[in-house]
Amino acid sequence: MNTNSNHKSSRRRHKHTADDDDDEGDPEVWSTFNSTFRQVQSVLDRNRNLIQQVNENHQSRIPDNMVKNVALIQELNGNISKVVSLYSDLNSNFTTNYQQRNGSGSGNSNSSGRS
Repeated sequence: MNTNSNHKSSRRRHKHTADDDDDEGDPEVWSTFNSTFRQVQSVLDRNRNLIQQVNENHQSRIPDNMVKNVALIQELNGNISKVVSLYSDLNSNFTTNYQQRNGSGSGNSNSSGRS
């Protein structure tokens, strides 16, 4: 029994490397993630309100409310594009950071120098 727990302990120690200090990642990257996710959540919350308003306007069957829905739906469409853009930017930032941290200059995945 004792040898088994020693084996597990040695495996844990074996996994510890200098990179383990980076397990929590770059604070700037986490800050970017947090900021982006907050922006996305804000847009999604706005979309939820817009959808509720569109539904209420539709159910009312009042012509003026139906006309208002056009602008509300256009805003929804723009907000969806904004969320896509935020996620795209987040992906680009993450990819750039990952490549910088893992030495993309080694030629493994960097094809920018090739013609």
